[in-house]
Amino acid sequence: MLSKSKYLYGIQCPRYLWIACNRPELIPQPDPVTQHRFDQGHLVGQMAKELFPGGIDIPTQNFTTNLDLTQTLLNERKPLFEAGFAANRLYSRVDALVPAGDGRWDIVEVKSKTRVEEINLHDVSFQRLCCRSAGLEIDRCYLAIIDKEYVKQGDIDPQQFFVLEDITEAVEDISRGIEDRVAAMLEIITRTETPEICIGPQCDNPYPCPLKEVDCWQGLPEHNVFTLVRGGRKSKDLYDGGMIEICQIPPYFDLNDRQQIQVECVTAGRIHIDKAAIRAFLDRINYPLYYLDFETINPAVPLYDYSRPFQQVPFQFSLHVQASPGAEAEHFWYLADGPGDPRPELASQLRHRIGTEGSVMVYYQPFEKTILEELAVALPEYREWVRMVTGRMADLLVPFRNFDYYHPGQMGSASLKSILPALTGKGYEDMAISNGGDASLKFLDITFAQTTPETRQQVRRDLLEYCGLDTLGMVRIVEKLQQLAS
Repeated sequence: MLSKSKYLYGIQCPRYLWIACNRPELIPQPDPVTQHRFDQGHLVGQMAKELFPGGIDIPTQNFTTNLDLTQTLLNERKPLFEAGFAANRLYSRVDALVPAGDGRWDIVEVKSKTRVEEINLHDVSFQRLCCRSAGLEIDRCYLAIIDKEYVKQGDIDPQQFFVLEDITEAVEDISRGIEDRVAAMLEIITRTETPEICIGPQCDNPYPCPLKEVDCWQGLPEHNVFTLVRGGRKSKDLYDGGMIEICQIPPYFDLNDRQQIQVECVTAGRIHIDKAAIRAFLDRINYPLYYLDFETINPAVPLYDYSRPFQQVPFQFSLHVQASPGAEAEHFWYLADGPGDPRPELASQLRHRIGTEGSVMVYYQPFEKTILEELAVALPEYREWVRMVTGRMADLLVPFRNFDYYHPGQMGSASLKSILPALTGKGYEDMAISNGGDASLKFLDITFAQTTPETRQQVRRDLLEYCGLDTLGMVRIVEKLQQLAS
């Protein structure tokens, strides 16, 4: 049968669909960050049931039982959760099936998102087709999404937390040709051989394909054309033209300045350094330097009062303070301890550590600036201090985003995780926590889940080491730039 999830795989890529149906063992298990996103979706789905009082939960553990109970409970004309329908080799469950007039029903799909996306329309269009194929009359289609402006104050009210978007007309439009798409997919999943599909935009749209690294992209060389900075359509055209590696790009191919620098560095095996531009950047920073980095959580369902869905709430900061060029940087930090709102204590300690003069060094200024500005919204007494700090920020990303410095090892990236090892030889690969997503999950685990005291203490040490390297790494990067510009 073609289920809803597999139909959506087919919308993205026929190869993904075939493997999901015929060789599912090839699909890797979701990583912890992806699994957390799924868990957040389940939590939001449970909350959405409160929008429909008197609704009936239909068990999903047994396929046949779910189908049979659905048919029985339709007669009660109450909201049904996880109602299942199967007909014509199609199968789908509906998040919420709500009685409408004249014996018809409305479909409500719940998403832990703040806006309607095209893939959601495909999702609901398939559900509607399954329901109608099973003899059910469908009236309207809705998407229950999260109101991004909702601010938690006390217990969460689902009526305010969710927005019901009527997507009936959009579903009607996108349903044109759905029978043909379904027929094509049913034919694909019965093939004996895997469809050969050229890699391209579908590998990351609408979601990163889990087969990307273990199947379709596995044989690509290190410096392949898809590592070209902001390559987009150019990378696809090069690949389709038989040029797999960056060093194969011909001189006549239309590249912008940054792409040209990358190609020349990879081809010649050299580093690009624009000393004048680096000096100009360094001349704009003033000592003492305050190297600042936050770690955050962004739950779909807010945990703390005066926070919004998906808001980045800081639970940790690392701050390295360097009084003068060449001086040893002094390290200060804060890491929340316990389930309470971490922001008041974090803001208090940070204000105590950042003086009134000198540049506040960050990597990707929009992120740290937004964190501070949202702190000022939740804690109005910090407004003037936040304005003073954000006005002194210097973004260390700038010289790397501008390609004033470029090392072939960056692979087209200007992220801190790429720059630090390329410039200093120090990286994150041997650390227990090596990225912000894992840091967030580890903090949530030791704060809101059952863990042993030993595990909790170890995770706290790992979090301090990880966040500390982010700011110490910035110190070392500036020192290296000073050497290169001299």
